[in-house]
Amino acid sequence: MKQEEFNEQFRQRTKRWALAILKLLSPLKYSDALGIMRKQEIRACTSVASNFRASCRARSQRELFSKLCNVVEEADESCFWLEMLQEAGFLTPEEVAEVLMESNEILMVMSSYKKKVESTL
Repeated sequence: MKQEEFNEQFRQRTKRWALAILKLLSPLKYSDALGIMRKQEIRACTSVASNFRASCRARSQRELFSKLCNVVEEADESCFWLEMLQEAGFLTPEEVAEVLMESNEILMVMSSYKKKVESTL
């Protein structure tokens, strides 16, 4: 697969994933704890999508690496907040399963991609 095809597929994939999380969290009734966790999760998942999109426009390998570092960090944080939302009882394991699986897959792919880019620096 060419780099441009990979970039386009992952731009769309991360955007769909962030939207799925927004749709999952939006109907939940407000509480202080939920509000904090929801805000953190939304910030993390949308940051993954926006930083990956920005990485596709990187002007250098170092800039690409920097953006991918952000993507990996935010993807890991997204996994954390999804786990917290489940363990706190705001979401059931069944409700979170699909987006958490996608979160972990995005994290694994982006970690691998980051290592590949790092090896070229």
